[in-house]
Amino acid sequence: MRALRTAASGMAAQQLNVEVISNNIANMNTVGYKRQRAEFQDLLYQNIERMGAQSSSQGTVVPTGIQIGVGVKAGSVYRITEQGTPSQTGNRYDLAIDGRGYFQITMPSGETAYTRAGNFAVNGEGQLVTDDGYAVEPAITIPQDAIDVTVSKSGEVQVTTQGQTTPQVVGQLELATFFNEAGLEAVGDNLLMETAASGAATIGTPGETGYGQLLQGYTESSNVDAVSEISALIIAQRAYEMNSKVITTADQMLSVANQSKS
Repeated sequence: MRALRTAASGMAAQQLNVEVISNNIANMNTVGYKRQRAEFQDLLYQNIERMGAQSSSQGTVVPTGIQIGVGVKAGSVYRITEQGTPSQTGNRYDLAIDGRGYFQITMPSGETAYTRAGNFAVNGEGQLVTDDGYAVEPAITIPQDAIDVTVSKSGEVQVTTQGQTTPQVVGQLELATFFNEAGLEAVGDNLLMETAASGAATIGTPGETGYGQLLQGYTESSNVDAVSEISALIIAQRAYEMNSKVITTADQMLSVANQSKS
Protein backbone atom coordinates (compact mmCIF):
# COMPACT_ATOMS: atom_id res chain seq x y z
CA MET A 1 0.00 0.00 0.00
CA ARG A 2 1.51 3.32 -1.16
CA ALA A 3 -0.09 5.20 1.72
CA LEU A 4 2.33 3.67 4.23
CA ARG A 5 5.44 4.89 2.41
CA THR A 6 3.85 8.22 1.53
CA ALA A 7 2.85 8.95 5.12
CA ALA A 8 6.27 7.81 6.37
CA SER A 9 7.95 10.35 4.08
CA GLY A 10 5.58 12.99 5.46
CA MET A 11 6.54 12.16 9.03
CA ALA A 12 10.24 12.35 8.17
CA ALA A 13 9.69 15.73 6.49
CA GLN A 14 7.85 17.15 9.50
CA GLN A 15 10.55 15.81 11.80
CA LEU A 16 13.09 17.84 9.80
CA ASN A 17 10.74 20.84 9.97
CA VAL A 18 10.57 20.60 13.77
CA GLU A 19 14.38 20.29 13.97
CA VAL A 20 14.80 23.51 11.97
CA ILE A 21 12.23 25.33 14.09
CA SER A 22 13.85 24.11 17.32
CA ASN A 23 17.22 25.42 16.13
CA ASN A 24 15.64 28.81 15.47
CA ILE A 25 14.11 28.91 18.94
CA ALA A 26 17.37 27.76 20.54
CA ASN A 27 19.18 30.69 18.87
CA MET A 28 16.67 33.41 19.75
CA ASN A 29 19.34 35.22 21.80
CA THR A 30 22.31 34.46 19.53
CA VAL A 31 23.88 37.67 18.23
CA GLY A 32 23.46 38.07 14.48
CA TYR A 33 21.63 34.75 14.01
CA LYS A 34 19.41 34.45 10.93
CA ARG A 35 16.40 32.17 11.16
CA GLN A 36 15.98 29.25 8.78
CA ARG A 37 13.00 27.75 7.01
CA ALA A 38 12.59 24.18 5.78
CA GLU A 39 11.22 23.88 2.24
CA PHE A 40 9.85 20.69 0.71
CA GLN A 41 9.24 19.13 -2.70
CA ASP A 42 6.84 16.43 -3.83
CA LEU A 43 8.38 13.13 -4.96
CA LEU A 44 8.05 11.43 -8.34
CA TYR A 45 4.58 10.41 -9.50
CA GLN A 46 3.43 7.01 -10.68
CA ASN A 47 1.46 7.30 -13.90
CA ILE A 48 -1.46 4.88 -13.89
CA GLU A 49 -2.95 6.54 -16.95
CA ARG A 50 -0.91 9.25 -18.64
CA MET A 51 -2.67 12.47 -19.58
CA GLY A 52 -2.67 13.12 -23.31
CA ALA A 53 -2.56 9.42 -24.12
CA GLN A 54 -4.77 8.32 -27.02
CA SER A 55 -7.94 6.71 -25.70
CA SER A 56 -9.58 5.59 -28.96
CA SER A 57 -8.87 4.93 -32.61
CA GLN A 58 -10.70 8.16 -33.42
CA GLY A 59 -7.86 10.17 -31.86
CA THR A 60 -9.49 11.15 -28.56
CA VAL A 61 -7.05 11.74 -25.71
CA VAL A 62 -7.17 11.39 -21.95
CA PRO A 63 -7.70 14.93 -20.55
CA THR A 64 -6.31 14.52 -17.02
CA GLY A 65 -4.99 11.00 -16.52
CA ILE A 66 -4.23 9.29 -13.23
CA GLN A 67 -1.07 10.19 -11.29
CA ILE A 68 -0.40 8.91 -7.78
CA GLY A 69 2.09 10.84 -5.66
CA VAL A 70 4.52 8.89 -3.48
CA GLY A 71 5.31 11.46 -0.81
CA VAL A 72 7.50 14.41 0.04
CA LYS A 73 11.17 15.17 0.46
CA ALA A 74 13.23 18.03 1.87
CA GLY A 75 14.13 20.50 -0.85
CA SER A 76 16.29 22.92 1.14
CA VAL A 77 16.74 24.69 4.43
CA TYR A 78 16.66 28.37 3.48
CA ARG A 79 18.33 31.09 5.56
CA ILE A 80 16.25 34.27 5.86
CA THR A 81 18.64 37.21 6.02
CA GLU A 82 16.28 40.02 7.04
CA GLN A 83 17.65 42.64 9.42
CA GLY A 84 17.63 41.94 13.16
CA THR A 85 16.87 44.62 15.72
CA PRO A 86 19.93 46.58 16.99
CA SER A 87 20.39 46.07 20.72
CA GLN A 88 22.32 48.66 22.72
CA THR A 89 25.10 47.20 24.87
CA GLY A 90 27.29 50.16 25.83
CA ASN A 91 30.42 48.18 24.96
CA ARG A 92 32.60 50.32 22.71
CA TYR A 93 33.87 47.26 20.82
CA ASP A 94 30.38 46.00 19.94
CA LEU A 95 29.34 46.79 16.38
CA ALA A 96 26.04 46.23 14.56
CA ILE A 97 25.55 46.40 10.80
CA ASP A 98 22.50 48.45 9.83
CA GLY A 99 21.88 47.16 6.31
CA ARG A 100 23.68 44.70 4.06
CA GLY A 101 27.10 43.25 4.65
CA TYR A 102 29.21 40.92 6.76
CA PHE A 103 32.28 41.40 8.90
CA GLN A 104 35.34 39.52 7.66
CA ILE A 105 37.07 37.17 10.09
CA THR A 106 40.46 35.49 9.64
CA MET A 107 40.27 31.83 10.65
CA PRO A 108 43.25 29.95 12.18
CA SER A 109 43.54 28.10 8.84
CA GLY A 110 44.05 31.42 7.05
CA GLU A 111 40.64 31.26 5.36
CA THR A 112 38.23 34.18 5.56
CA ALA A 113 34.90 33.64 7.28
CA TYR A 114 31.99 36.07 7.49
CA THR A 115 29.65 37.04 10.29
CA ARG A 116 26.90 39.45 11.31
CA ALA A 117 27.83 39.03 14.98
CA GLY A 118 29.74 42.16 15.96
CA ASN A 119 30.26 41.39 19.65
CA PHE A 120 34.01 41.96 19.44
CA ALA A 121 36.75 42.40 22.04
CA VAL A 122 40.49 43.11 22.08
CA ASN A 123 43.15 40.51 22.88
CA GLY A 124 46.36 40.96 24.84
CA GLU A 125 48.00 42.60 21.84
CA GLY A 126 45.19 45.09 21.37
CA GLN A 127 43.88 43.40 18.22
CA LEU A 128 40.14 43.45 17.53
CA VAL A 129 38.91 39.83 17.70
CA THR A 130 35.79 37.67 18.04
CA ASP A 131 34.77 35.74 21.16
CA ASP A 132 37.00 32.87 19.99
CA GLY A 133 40.00 35.14 19.44
CA TYR A 134 39.77 35.18 15.63
CA ALA A 135 41.05 38.45 14.16
CA VAL A 136 38.78 40.89 12.37
CA GLU A 137 39.89 41.63 8.82
CA PRO A 138 41.31 44.18 7.94
CA ALA A 139 43.34 43.99 11.14
CA ILE A 140 42.57 46.66 13.72
CA THR A 141 45.01 47.19 16.60
CA ILE A 142 44.12 49.43 19.51
CA PRO A 143 47.13 51.11 21.22
CA GLN A 144 47.76 50.11 24.83
CA ASP A 145 47.54 53.73 25.99
CA ALA A 146 44.17 54.40 24.29
CA ILE A 147 41.63 56.01 26.59
CA ASP A 148 38.79 56.20 24.07
CA VAL A 149 37.85 54.32 20.90
CA THR A 150 35.38 55.61 18.31
CA VAL A 151 34.07 53.73 15.27
CA SER A 152 32.25 55.89 12.76
CA LYS A 153 29.27 54.77 10.70
CA SER A 154 31.64 54.43 7.75
CA GLY A 155 33.90 52.04 9.69
CA GLU A 156 36.77 54.42 10.45
CA VAL A 157 38.39 53.49 13.78
CA GLN A 158 39.80 56.39 15.80
CA VAL A 159 41.48 56.35 19.19
CA THR A 160 42.35 59.04 21.69
CA THR A 161 45.51 58.37 23.68
CA GLN A 162 46.78 59.79 26.93
CA GLY A 163 47.94 63.38 26.55
CA GLN A 164 46.43 63.87 23.08
CA THR A 165 43.32 65.82 22.21
CA THR A 166 43.12 64.94 18.52
CA PRO A 167 41.85 61.42 17.71
CA GLN A 168 44.19 59.21 15.70
CA VAL A 169 42.96 56.92 12.90
CA VAL A 170 44.18 53.35 13.47
CA GLY A 171 42.21 51.43 10.85
CA GLN A 172 39.29 51.14 8.47
CA LEU A 173 36.69 48.37 8.75
CA GLU A 174 35.26 46.88 5.57
CA LEU A 175 32.18 44.81 4.81
CA ALA A 176 31.60 41.94 2.40
CA THR A 177 28.40 41.36 0.43
CA PHE A 178 27.26 38.38 -1.63
CA PHE A 179 24.92 38.04 -4.58
CA ASN A 180 23.21 35.05 -2.90
CA GLU A 181 23.54 35.38 0.87
CA ALA A 182 21.42 32.27 1.45
CA GLY A 183 24.15 30.26 -0.29
CA LEU A 184 26.69 30.88 2.48
CA GLU A 185 27.63 27.79 4.50
CA ALA A 186 27.16 28.02 8.27
CA VAL A 187 30.10 26.46 10.15
CA GLY A 188 29.07 27.34 13.70
CA ASP A 189 30.40 29.99 16.10
CA ASN A 190 28.30 32.61 14.23
CA LEU A 191 30.54 32.16 11.17
CA LEU A 192 29.67 31.63 7.50
CA MET A 193 31.87 30.48 4.64
CA GLU A 194 31.78 31.41 0.98
CA THR A 195 30.54 28.73 -1.44
CA ALA A 196 29.98 28.41 -5.17
CA ALA A 197 26.27 29.06 -4.50
CA SER A 198 26.88 32.34 -2.64
CA GLY A 199 29.22 33.77 -5.26
CA ALA A 200 32.44 35.61 -4.53
CA ALA A 201 32.56 38.27 -1.83
CA THR A 202 32.42 41.91 -2.89
CA ILE A 203 34.31 44.13 -0.47
CA GLY A 204 33.34 47.72 0.26
CA THR A 205 33.29 50.49 2.84
CA PRO A 206 30.33 50.78 5.25
CA GLY A 207 27.86 53.42 4.13
CA GLU A 208 28.63 53.07 0.43
CA THR A 209 25.82 52.16 -1.95
CA GLY A 210 24.82 48.57 -1.29
CA TYR A 211 26.54 48.40 2.13
CA GLY A 212 25.11 48.98 5.58
CA GLN A 213 26.38 51.41 8.19
CA LEU A 214 28.02 50.50 11.48
CA LEU A 215 26.52 51.26 14.88
CA GLN A 216 29.03 51.39 17.73
CA GLY A 217 27.86 50.13 21.10
CA TYR A 218 25.18 47.91 19.56
CA THR A 219 24.84 44.31 18.47
CA GLU A 220 22.34 42.91 16.00
CA SER A 221 19.75 40.69 17.68
CA SER A 222 18.53 37.43 16.17
CA ASN A 223 15.71 37.88 13.64
CA VAL A 224 13.77 34.95 15.16
CA ASP A 225 10.16 35.85 16.00
CA ALA A 226 8.95 33.70 18.90
CA VAL A 227 5.25 33.89 17.97
CA SER A 228 5.88 32.85 14.36
CA GLU A 229 8.11 29.96 15.42
CA ILE A 230 5.62 28.63 17.97
CA SER A 231 2.84 28.85 15.36
CA ALA A 232 5.02 26.98 12.84
CA LEU A 233 5.82 24.38 15.51
CA ILE A 234 2.13 23.73 16.17
CA ILE A 235 1.43 23.36 12.43
CA ALA A 236 4.37 20.94 12.05
CA GLN A 237 3.17 18.91 15.03
CA ARG A 238 -0.35 18.62 13.62
CA ALA A 239 1.00 17.62 10.21
CA TYR A 240 3.13 14.93 11.87
CA GLU A 241 0.09 13.62 13.75
CA MET A 242 -2.00 13.54 10.57
CA ASN A 243 0.67 11.52 8.73
CA SER A 244 0.83 9.18 11.71
CA LYS A 245 -2.95 8.78 11.49
CA VAL A 246 -2.63 7.84 7.81
CA ILE A 247 -0.19 5.05 8.74
CA THR A 248 -2.60 3.80 11.39
CA THR A 249 -5.51 3.87 8.92
CA ALA A 250 -3.47 2.06 6.23
CA ASP A 251 -2.49 -0.58 8.78
CA GLN A 252 -6.13 -1.12 9.72
CA MET A 253 -7.09 -1.43 6.03
CA LEU A 254 -4.36 -4.02 5.46
CA SER A 255 -5.56 -5.90 8.53
CA VAL A 256 -9.11 -6.00 7.17
CA ALA A 257 -7.80 -7.21 3.78
CA ASN A 258 -5.83 -10.01 5.46
CA GLN A 259 -8.83 -11.09 7.49
CA SER A 260 -11.04 -11.23 4.39
CA LYS A 261 -8.54 -13.54 2.65
CA SER A 262 -8.47 -15.90 5.59
